Amino acid sequence: MLIGFLVGLVAGLIVYTTQPDAPWVEAVTTYVTQPIGQIFLRLLFMLVIPLLFSALIVGISEMGEVRALKRVGLRTLGYTVIVSSIAVVISLVVVNLLQPGAGVDRDVAAAMLAAQEGRAGEIVQTGREQATGIDAFVTIIPNNLVEVMGSNSSILSVMFFALFFGIGLLLTDTPSSRALKRGFEGLFDVTMRLIMIVIRLAPIAVACFMFNLAALFGWDLLIRLSAYVGVVLLALAIQMFIVFPTLLATLGKKNPIAFFRETQEASLMAFSTASSNATLPTALRVADEKLGLPRRVARFVLTIGATANQNGTAMFEGVTVIFLAQFFGIELTIWQQVMVMLVCILGGIGTAGVPAGSLPVVALILAMVGIRPEAIALVLGVDRFLDMCRTTLNVIGDLVAAQVISAGEPHEGEPVDSVPTAPPQPV
Repeated sequence: MLIGFLVGLVAGLIVYTTQPDAPWVEAVTTYVTQPIGQIFLRLLFMLVIPLLFSALIVGISEMGEVRALKRVGLRTLGYTVIVSSIAVVISLVVVNLLQPGAGVDRDVAAAMLAAQEGRAGEIVQTGREQATGIDAFVTIIPNNLVEVMGSNSSILSVMFFALFFGIGLLLTDTPSSRALKRGFEGLFDVTMRLIMIVIRLAPIAVACFMFNLAALFGWDLLIRLSAYVGVVLLALAIQMFIVFPTLLATLGKKNPIAFFRETQEASLMAFSTASSNATLPTALRVADEKLGLPRRVARFVLTIGATANQNGTAMFEGVTVIFLAQFFGIELTIWQQVMVMLVCILGGIGTAGVPAGSLPVVALILAMVGIRPEAIALVLGVDRFLDMCRTTLNVIGDLVAAQVISAGEPHEGEPVDSVPTAPPQPV
């Protein structure tokens, strides 16, 4: 996969440098590399719903008792809220200190707004169509499971039903329920096997993704918005290389260097696909084969985390809103920034784990603080690259959460209330 990444990136940059406007470049990206990448993603998305559904149900049913489910669930929720809060605070501090919005060329920005007006309008409309407030909470409960399974934006509804059904399966102990549980285990095994077949295409798909990005855009867009891109990357790097290693060394009882080495396959997949959902199968396999985490905990935490524990998304939303406020000269009070922080935390929890899934949430937040939602067009040119970066943080954050939650769980065969006595790995 790393070879495919490097081949696509280098080939794309060579093409962009030597023949940036050649007609054949657009033909190759339109009719060859882009369709290959889209086919790969569509195959993964086709399988991710049955995988998520069966993994959650099996993970809950394997908890053994309701007390174990309650403990793991509460610890996962508490961890997600605390770490997401840390992530958003870091992003807001960095963007306020460095003020990237003060250095953007207004003429370039005007050109970008005009060029991306159509796409920005679609994103704003999508944001307006999303439920907010109490309606957003109510719509998590599905009234038609078949309908919500066909929509990436309704992934929380699928997860709610899987959690509800898994609890019911945990509370029911009959021959039929045990057979049903084995059926879901079979569904999980079959889905994972199919996904492993699809994953064999990953090096080719990764090469195509990187070729498209480099051949069509090069580094021009990054240079035009370098200050904004730099602040986003700095905030993500602080979370990735300071906060996560601290959590791993203290709470996760895991050597951070070994952890990052063992999870590099998931990192590459996340960066290439820019989708937490598409990376979920790889993350589950890494947690099982590389990290050696308990399956019942890893399945629960990772499937929940693919939608709920999105630190990178929350950080991107916070930096983007403050950046655009700085650019348009809008002073946000400390309370407005606190409101932005809270909405970003909730937005990170509820954002669909698909490429560009956070953009409608950003449009909603912009409207809340008095900025034209269409201003999101300013960052659309670099969003694909930043989407790849924040998705990598999201996926690694899920694996860190699984490691931390697993470290506090009893080993197989221990009483539920006992404390694990295994010595921590050397740091």
